[in-house]
Formats: sequence, C-alpha cells, structure tokens
Amino acid sequence: MAGDLLDNRGRGHAEWGWPSIHPEGRKFGLAAVGVSLIFLLLFDWEIVGWPLLLLSLGVFAFFRDPERVVPQGQDFIVSPADGLITQIGQVAPPVELQGLDPQDGIGLGSEPVTRISIFLSVFDVHINRAPVGGTVRRVVYIPGKFTNADLDKASEENERQHVLIERSDGTVLAFTQIAGLVTRRIVPFIKPGDILAAGQRVGLIRFGSRVDVYLPQGTDPKVLLGQRVIAGETILAEIGRQGLIEGVSQ
Repeated sequence: MAGDLLDNRGRGHAEWGWPSIHPEGRKFGLAAVGVSLIFLLLFDWEIVGWPLLLLSLGVFAFFRDPERVVPQGQDFIVSPADGLITQIGQVAPPVELQGLDPQDGIGLGSEPVTRISIFLSVFDVHINRAPVGGTVRRVVYIPGKFTNADLDKASEENERQHVLIERSDGTVLAFTQIAGLVTRRIVPFIKPGDILAAGQRVGLIRFGSRVDVYLPQGTDPKVLLGQRVIAGETILAEIGRQGLIEGVSQ
C-alpha cells in the first residue's frame, strides 16, 4: 500500500503487485485497443489488427506507475527518473535557473555546478519524481527541438522544463525535464508554491527523454557513468558530502 513505512528492521508490509497505469496514458492505450479491434472485428485484417493490439500493450506498459520506497535521509538527493547515467560533469546552470527572476530572487547562481544526466529509453518508467523535499520556487517551460536526448546539446536546444526547489534550510536544487527524439510533450503535475516530499511524483515525459539534475555546491555524486538508477529510490548524492567514488563495469 502507498505510504507504508518500510525499513531494514522488518517493519511495514511489502508485496508484489501489477503497477498501476497513469491516467495520462489510459487514453492512448484504450485508443490503440479500439483501433486494433476495428481492424480485427470489422475488417478482419489480422495482419494489421494483431500488431496494433500488441502495440497497445506496449503503450500501457510505457505509462506504468509503480510504487517506490523512498530513502528517508535528511540530506539525500534521490533520482528523479528511471534510466541510465550518461553524463556527469561541471557546467554552468541554465540562465533560467541562475536567479534572474526578480519574483523569487532564488537561483543556482552562475558558477559551475555538477550536472547528472539520466537518459530514459522507451522501456523505462517515465513518471518523474522530486529529488528532494521542499517548495517549488520556479517552473519554466521552454519550447524547442526534438533531437536525440542523449546528446549534450539537448540541454540547450530541445523542448524542456526547468524546476527549482528550495528546501526548508534554504538549500536550492534544480532539475530539467528534456524532450527526446520521439517525445512530444512534457506533462507537469506541479506549479510554483507547491510543497513536495522527496520522491513525490512531479510529472512525466512521453516516449523517451532525459532528466538533468543540478547538485548544490559542495556536493559530489554517489553514482557513476553507466549506472542504472530508479526514480525515488536511488540516492544520487548527499547534500554537503564530497568524495570521489569508483566502480568497475562487469
């Protein structure tokens, strides 16, 4: 059940279950089922109907929305997306996140920070979650292109949405949802002023995409290039903790 407190002392209740389908995806799945049934029942075109029926199952699977167990550490930054870590590096934050908006006066500044890029394939869960708990200070949507989200230039050219969150201690963190090659819409669930818990659902990106996370100054990542992460569960970093880590691909 959602909201159960699970820990390493056996408290709580956990069981496997089919993940729910997010309402945003039900209309697409039902439409695909409807079209496939028309070809199968009305036209008897099995060569078209059966592939469309299989495609409809894929659509439902794409919009699956599984429950996640969020680590409850005060300074944990959890992954906002399922996917593959494809880039880790020092970059200047996007201008939309640097603090140029006079309405809130809050931003990341112009100094380089560590950016972690997570690439989502069409097989990944596309529900995005809040990396930290806090107040949403800024949501900025920018129209753009639909190039391969795995390319570095996607952060500046593709359709994208920036989200800036301020924690109760004043620490500011941001992430960016980036549309991919076949993505055609970023769907937000939040707005400025909303108060979030870490791991709370904040939006989704349709059909392949990328999410960039901008860590606060003085914070090093606890993940590596090539590592797969799970939204709301994998710890990307711990605020204020530094130190390089290494891993071996096997």
